[in-house]
Amino acid sequence: MGIKTVAIYSDADVSALHVRMADEAVHVGPPASTKSYLNIPAIVSAIERTGAQAVHPGYGFLSENSEFVRSLNAIGCAFVGPGEAAIAAMGDKIRSKVIAEDAGVRVIPGWKGVVRDASHAVEIANSIGYPVMLKASAGGGGKGMRIAWNDRETRDAFRVSSSEALSSFGDDRMLVEKFVESPRHIEIQLLGDKHGNVVYLPERECSIQRRNQKVIEEAPSPHLLPATRAAMGAQAVALARSVGYYSAGTCEFLVDPRQNFYFLEMNTRLQVEHPVTETVSGLDLVEQMIRVAAGQRLAFSQSDVSQPRGWAFESRVYGEDPYNGLPCIGTLDRYVEPPAPARCDSGIVEGGEISVHYDPLICKLVTSGETREEALEGMVTALDAFVIKGVTHNIPLLREVFARPRFVSGSLSTAFLSEEFPSGFTGHILTPEERMDLIATAAVLYALRDTRKRVWVRGGGTLGEITPVSQWDVVIGVAGVDNEVRVEKRAASWSASWSVDGQTVGVEVEELEWVAETPVVRATIRAAANGPLRRVTFQYLGAEGLGYTMIYHGTKYAVLVLTPLQHRLLQYTLPKRGVDPTRVVLSPMPGVVVGVSVRAGDTVRVGDELAVVEAMKMQNVIRAERDGVVRSVRVAVGSIVAGDDVLVEYEHS
Repeated sequence: MGIKTVAIYSDADVSALHVRMADEAVHVGPPASTKSYLNIPAIVSAIERTGAQAVHPGYGFLSENSEFVRSLNAIGCAFVGPGEAAIAAMGDKIRSKVIAEDAGVRVIPGWKGVVRDASHAVEIANSIGYPVMLKASAGGGGKGMRIAWNDRETRDAFRVSSSEALSSFGDDRMLVEKFVESPRHIEIQLLGDKHGNVVYLPERECSIQRRNQKVIEEAPSPHLLPATRAAMGAQAVALARSVGYYSAGTCEFLVDPRQNFYFLEMNTRLQVEHPVTETVSGLDLVEQMIRVAAGQRLAFSQSDVSQPRGWAFESRVYGEDPYNGLPCIGTLDRYVEPPAPARCDSGIVEGGEISVHYDPLICKLVTSGETREEALEGMVTALDAFVIKGVTHNIPLLREVFARPRFVSGSLSTAFLSEEFPSGFTGHILTPEERMDLIATAAVLYALRDTRKRVWVRGGGTLGEITPVSQWDVVIGVAGVDNEVRVEKRAASWSASWSVDGQTVGVEVEELEWVAETPVVRATIRAAANGPLRRVTFQYLGAEGLGYTMIYHGTKYAVLVLTPLQHRLLQYTLPKRGVDPTRVVLSPMPGVVVGVSVRAGDTVRVGDELAVVEAMKMQNVIRAERDGVVRSVRVAVGSIVAGDDVLVEYEHS
């Protein structure tokens, strides 16, 4: 659009991508968001120093803060978003529900007012009936939200969520409402101008959530009927008009299997998942926000944007341990995004850091197609080609979700992850065919590496090869099962064979292609001489210890790769001693200790609170997993801990 930009940054973001890309950049404070990205005087000073005419607030921080808008109005700087009054009305979840009811919008039963304290929350929960949802009035992004199923959980949820809300939004007010079990979470994107025009765009399905945080979104929803879409859109538009809303905004709804829908809240800002709406509407939402802020009229009507054009998915790639859902930090030692046509919205680069200070989102990965099946296939391909090393991430979980039959069929709800993985995510379970693919590819990689090593330097300095080898015997171990594999080099392919239950398994690898400058390996495999050809994608992360680390179907596998002699000698290796988990309580993530609930000598029972660790503005309560007596507490409030640091030590049993 030809508009020059000024980026603001904290000490933690001095080398961030947005700082590098902007025409100018201004430092606004230390890493703590309250002293930088939530510091209104510092930001106003940056505006005045640079002469900026408008501010786009992004997704979080001050994006729904009416005081910030008031401060901008006072200095004649445009806010790229709705007006102060609309933010104040709809940004407050308590007030917005009252306004929504008055506008004829269906709402979820709940307490229409501020919850005074934990006891009041328990009183309300009992009047509504369990389960209930406690959420921050000024919240968003899953922060300050907890589900409670009884009085004790309600008290705990109020205390932790209100503290989390104060840390994230500077506002600890809470509300309590009925928790609708197994609904779909569907959003209606709105666009309005300052001349009274408001339209709704095709809906987004955001039901795949973890810890109340959206993980996968798609547009349109595979569930919504056209009549339901129109009804939800009409109610969302009516609500926006009732408060004089303009710019981009989102009404969030819960929708049950019978197409009944209930208003949750309105987000008076751009959503993280806006790219899927852009893809199926053909609009650039940020451009539209800027045009509206400049006083322009919408250049289209409702009939132009009501129906989706194709399908789109978004995966939120997080710095996160997919096996426990907790955030992870670290340096991106290797970072290669998948190529076009996948869209990658990210704010980081190779060598960058995912820190404890901000949300651990790495990238929003978006794929599209004419049909849902086409968009889904594109997402699987893109996830397989996404290379991230140095930071533990959630791609294994994302990849598994997209492969689940229930997801493929479109049978979704906000309980999807807990229902599909009732004991927690444990990684992809290889089918017999996939196990064959992994064994054969690892064996061929061994042969290729061995071929490259068979080079020596003659006295004259020229390269020469030792006796050529076309056959290798190697032991490949996958998931605790070892296989004695014979690899043979043929004219235009490789063959790998081994025995399973007395039967010989033969796999032919016709092509093994390395994607340029990445560890991504694409292979064409045929199981049995007359079987169909299959294209499979791996990531070869390197040789480590006694084998290779490989990624297949998103999950990382430690593949044992040994010569027969090494395999025989391995049985004499002593196991490595580890920490006795019955005697200590470890921090499940890096972060800051914000609460310690026990002292040396205390007797604790299963479920008792021991400590609270905050990471990326999310507070995680650490509870006792067994009865015992506390021998020592290794941390104090304010301690910075790494993952697996000892928090509490028990007396000997």
